[in-house]
Amino acid sequence: MIKAVIFDLDNTLVDFMKMKKAAIDGAVYAMIDAGLTITYDEAQAMITEIYKEQGIEYQKVFDVLLERIDSKLDHKILASGIVAYRKAREAALIPYPHVSQTLVKLTKMGIKLGIVSDAPSKEAWLRLAYMNFHHFFDAVVTYDEARERKPNPAPFLLVLKKIDCKPEESLMVGDWAERDILGASNLGMITAFARYGDTFNTQTHNANYELKDISEIISIVKKENGLE
Repeated sequence: MIKAVIFDLDNTLVDFMKMKKAAIDGAVYAMIDAGLTITYDEAQAMITEIYKEQGIEYQKVFDVLLERIDSKLDHKILASGIVAYRKAREAALIPYPHVSQTLVKLTKMGIKLGIVSDAPSKEAWLRLAYMNFHHFFDAVVTYDEARERKPNPAPFLLVLKKIDCKPEESLMVGDWAERDILGASNLGMITAFARYGDTFNTQTHNANYELKDISEIISIVKKENGLE
Protein backbone atom coordinates (compact mmCIF):
# COMPACT_ATOMS: atom_id res chain seq x y z
CA MET A 1 0.00 0.00 0.00
CA ILE A 2 1.33 3.41 -0.97
CA LYS A 3 1.34 5.87 1.92
CA ALA A 4 3.74 8.42 0.46
CA VAL A 5 4.87 9.79 -2.90
CA ILE A 6 8.43 11.10 -3.11
CA PHE A 7 9.37 13.36 -6.00
CA ASP A 8 12.57 14.49 -7.58
CA LEU A 9 12.34 18.24 -8.13
CA ASP A 10 14.09 19.33 -11.32
CA ASN A 11 12.64 17.95 -14.55
CA THR A 12 9.97 16.16 -12.52
CA LEU A 13 7.94 18.99 -10.98
CA VAL A 14 9.51 21.84 -12.93
CA ASP A 15 11.24 22.03 -16.32
CA PHE A 16 14.65 22.92 -14.93
CA MET A 17 16.52 23.02 -18.24
CA LYS A 18 13.97 25.36 -19.81
CA MET A 19 14.20 27.63 -16.77
CA LYS A 20 18.00 27.56 -16.77
CA LYS A 21 18.26 28.41 -20.46
CA ALA A 22 15.85 31.34 -20.15
CA ALA A 23 17.70 32.68 -17.11
CA ILE A 24 21.14 32.44 -18.74
CA ASP A 25 19.88 34.01 -21.97
CA GLY A 26 18.46 36.95 -20.03
CA ALA A 27 21.67 37.39 -18.09
CA VAL A 28 23.93 37.30 -21.16
CA TYR A 29 21.86 39.86 -23.07
CA ALA A 30 21.79 42.14 -20.01
CA MET A 31 25.55 41.89 -19.50
CA ILE A 32 26.23 42.66 -23.15
CA ASP A 33 23.94 45.68 -22.87
CA ALA A 34 25.90 46.77 -19.77
CA GLY A 35 29.24 46.57 -21.58
CA LEU A 36 30.33 42.93 -21.83
CA THR A 37 32.94 42.85 -24.58
CA ILE A 38 32.34 39.34 -25.95
CA THR A 39 29.56 38.03 -28.17
CA TYR A 40 26.46 36.14 -27.07
CA ASP A 41 27.83 32.85 -28.45
CA GLU A 42 31.21 33.35 -26.78
CA ALA A 43 29.55 34.09 -23.43
CA GLN A 44 27.28 31.06 -23.72
CA ALA A 45 30.23 28.80 -24.49
CA MET A 46 32.20 30.09 -21.51
CA ILE A 47 29.22 29.75 -19.15
CA THR A 48 28.65 26.18 -20.33
CA GLU A 49 32.29 25.38 -19.64
CA ILE A 50 32.13 26.87 -16.14
CA TYR A 51 29.03 24.84 -15.30
CA LYS A 52 30.78 21.69 -16.56
CA GLU A 53 33.67 22.42 -14.22
CA GLN A 54 31.69 23.50 -11.17
CA GLY A 55 28.25 21.92 -11.52
CA ILE A 56 24.97 23.26 -12.88
CA GLU A 57 24.01 24.81 -9.50
CA TYR A 58 27.22 26.87 -9.23
CA GLN A 59 26.28 30.28 -7.81
CA LYS A 60 29.20 32.41 -9.01
CA VAL A 61 29.22 31.55 -12.68
CA PHE A 62 29.05 35.20 -13.79
CA ASP A 63 31.84 36.23 -11.40
CA VAL A 64 34.11 33.59 -12.94
CA LEU A 65 33.01 34.53 -16.47
CA LEU A 66 33.96 38.18 -15.97
CA GLU A 67 37.23 37.31 -14.24
CA ARG A 68 38.23 35.11 -17.19
CA ILE A 69 37.50 37.91 -19.61
CA ASP A 70 39.17 40.62 -17.52
CA SER A 71 40.97 40.09 -14.24
CA LYS A 72 39.15 43.16 -12.89
CA LEU A 73 35.58 42.29 -11.88
CA ASP A 74 33.13 44.84 -13.34
CA HIS A 75 30.33 45.05 -10.79
CA LYS A 76 28.08 47.01 -13.13
CA ILE A 77 28.09 44.13 -15.62
CA LEU A 78 27.88 41.53 -12.85
CA ALA A 79 24.86 43.19 -11.23
CA SER A 80 23.12 43.50 -14.57
CA GLY A 81 23.58 39.81 -15.21
CA ILE A 82 22.43 38.69 -11.76
CA VAL A 83 19.28 40.83 -11.80
CA ALA A 84 18.34 39.73 -15.32
CA TYR A 85 19.03 36.09 -14.43
CA ARG A 86 16.74 36.23 -11.42
CA LYS A 87 13.93 37.96 -13.30
CA ALA A 88 14.09 35.52 -16.21
CA ARG A 89 14.36 32.55 -13.86
CA GLU A 90 11.26 33.56 -11.94
CA ALA A 91 9.30 34.12 -15.15
CA ALA A 92 10.31 30.73 -16.55
CA LEU A 93 9.88 28.78 -13.30
CA ILE A 94 6.54 27.13 -13.91
CA PRO A 95 5.48 23.58 -13.10
CA TYR A 96 4.75 20.93 -15.69
CA PRO A 97 1.09 20.58 -16.66
CA HIS A 98 -1.17 19.06 -13.98
CA VAL A 99 1.43 19.18 -11.20
CA SER A 100 -0.64 21.45 -8.96
CA GLN A 101 -3.83 19.42 -9.40
CA THR A 102 -1.97 16.17 -8.77
CA LEU A 103 -0.41 17.42 -5.53
CA VAL A 104 -3.79 18.65 -4.31
CA LYS A 105 -5.46 15.31 -5.10
CA LEU A 106 -2.73 13.30 -3.39
CA THR A 107 -3.00 15.49 -0.31
CA LYS A 108 -6.77 15.01 -0.20
CA MET A 109 -6.22 11.25 -0.46
CA GLY A 110 -4.14 11.39 2.70
CA ILE A 111 -0.88 10.62 0.90
CA LYS A 112 2.27 12.08 2.43
CA LEU A 113 4.46 14.04 0.02
CA GLY A 114 8.23 14.39 -0.03
CA ILE A 115 11.08 15.59 -2.23
CA VAL A 116 14.58 14.21 -2.69
CA SER A 117 16.78 16.60 -4.66
CA ASP A 118 20.49 16.88 -5.34
CA ALA A 119 20.08 20.67 -5.47
CA PRO A 120 21.34 22.89 -2.62
CA SER A 121 18.68 23.53 0.04
CA LYS A 122 18.35 27.25 -0.68
CA GLU A 123 17.81 26.73 -4.40
CA ALA A 124 15.35 23.87 -3.90
CA TRP A 125 13.25 25.88 -1.47
CA LEU A 126 13.37 28.96 -3.69
CA ARG A 127 11.99 26.95 -6.59
CA LEU A 128 9.24 25.51 -4.44
CA ALA A 129 8.35 28.92 -3.01
CA TYR A 130 8.27 30.57 -6.45
CA MET A 131 5.71 27.98 -7.52
CA ASN A 132 3.88 28.21 -4.18
CA PHE A 133 4.51 24.50 -3.59
CA HIS A 134 6.42 24.88 -0.32
CA HIS A 135 3.33 24.12 1.79
CA PHE A 136 2.53 20.83 0.05
CA PHE A 137 5.46 18.75 1.23
CA ASP A 138 5.88 16.91 4.51
CA ALA A 139 9.64 16.58 3.99
CA VAL A 140 12.25 17.98 1.61
CA VAL A 141 15.71 16.42 1.57
CA THR A 142 18.58 18.01 -0.37
CA TYR A 143 22.27 17.34 -0.80
CA ASP A 144 23.04 19.80 2.02
CA GLU A 145 21.26 17.52 4.48
CA ALA A 146 22.05 14.06 3.13
CA ARG A 147 25.64 14.88 2.10
CA GLU A 148 25.27 12.21 -0.55
CA ARG A 149 23.78 12.35 -4.03
CA LYS A 150 21.33 9.89 -5.55
CA PRO A 151 21.50 6.90 -6.15
CA ASN A 152 23.22 6.68 -2.75
CA PRO A 153 20.61 5.40 -0.27
CA ALA A 154 21.24 8.20 2.25
CA PRO A 155 18.83 10.85 0.84
CA PHE A 156 16.07 8.30 0.26
CA LEU A 157 16.41 6.86 3.76
CA LEU A 158 16.41 10.35 5.27
CA VAL A 159 13.19 11.44 3.58
CA LEU A 160 11.51 8.15 4.53
CA LYS A 161 12.58 8.65 8.13
CA LYS A 162 11.17 12.19 8.15
CA ILE A 163 7.77 11.07 6.91
CA ASP A 164 7.83 7.84 8.95
CA CYS A 165 7.28 5.57 5.97
CA LYS A 166 8.74 2.23 4.89
CA PRO A 167 10.35 1.91 1.43
CA GLU A 168 7.71 -0.54 0.21
CA GLU A 169 4.99 1.93 1.24
CA SER A 170 6.36 4.72 -0.95
CA LEU A 171 6.37 5.67 -4.63
CA MET A 172 9.44 7.46 -6.02
CA VAL A 173 8.88 9.66 -9.08
CA GLY A 174 11.85 10.94 -11.06
CA ASP A 175 13.28 11.64 -14.50
CA TRP A 176 16.79 10.24 -14.03
CA ALA A 177 16.92 6.46 -14.30
CA GLU A 178 20.48 6.06 -12.98
CA ARG A 179 19.82 8.20 -9.93
CA ASP A 180 16.13 8.46 -9.05
CA ILE A 181 14.91 5.05 -10.20
CA LEU A 182 17.97 2.96 -9.40
CA GLY A 183 18.47 4.48 -5.96
CA ALA A 184 14.83 4.03 -4.97
CA SER A 185 14.53 0.53 -6.45
CA ASN A 186 17.58 -0.65 -4.51
CA LEU A 187 15.73 0.15 -1.29
CA GLY A 188 12.53 -1.57 -2.36
CA MET A 189 10.55 1.57 -3.18
CA ILE A 190 7.95 1.46 -5.95
CA THR A 191 9.15 3.62 -8.83
CA ALA A 192 7.67 5.73 -11.63
CA PHE A 193 9.81 7.16 -14.43
CA ALA A 194 8.83 10.72 -15.43
CA ARG A 195 9.10 10.29 -19.20
CA TYR A 196 7.65 13.78 -19.72
CA GLY A 197 10.75 15.29 -18.07
CA ASP A 198 13.38 13.02 -19.61
CA THR A 199 16.28 15.01 -21.10
CA PHE A 200 18.55 12.01 -21.75
CA ASN A 201 16.44 10.14 -24.31
CA THR A 202 16.39 7.25 -21.86
CA GLN A 203 15.78 3.89 -23.49
CA THR A 204 15.72 1.65 -20.41
CA HIS A 205 14.71 2.81 -16.94
CA ASN A 206 13.52 -0.38 -15.14
CA ALA A 207 10.87 1.52 -13.19
CA ASN A 208 7.61 -0.11 -12.16
CA TYR A 209 5.66 2.54 -14.04
CA GLU A 210 6.24 5.13 -16.77
CA LEU A 211 4.50 8.51 -16.69
CA LYS A 212 3.62 10.47 -19.81
CA ASP A 213 1.84 12.97 -17.56
CA ILE A 214 2.27 13.48 -13.83
CA SER A 215 -1.49 13.13 -13.28
CA GLU A 216 -1.13 9.38 -13.95
CA ILE A 217 0.24 9.06 -10.41
CA ILE A 218 -3.31 9.20 -9.07
CA SER A 219 -4.29 6.02 -10.94
CA ILE A 220 -1.08 4.30 -9.83
CA VAL A 221 -1.76 5.05 -6.17
CA LYS A 222 -5.36 3.88 -6.50
CA LYS A 223 -4.23 0.67 -8.22
CA GLU A 224 -1.54 -0.10 -5.67
CA ASN A 225 -3.97 0.62 -2.83
CA GLY A 226 -6.75 -1.51 -4.30
CA LEU A 227 -9.07 1.40 -4.92
CA GLU A 228 -9.73 0.61 -8.58
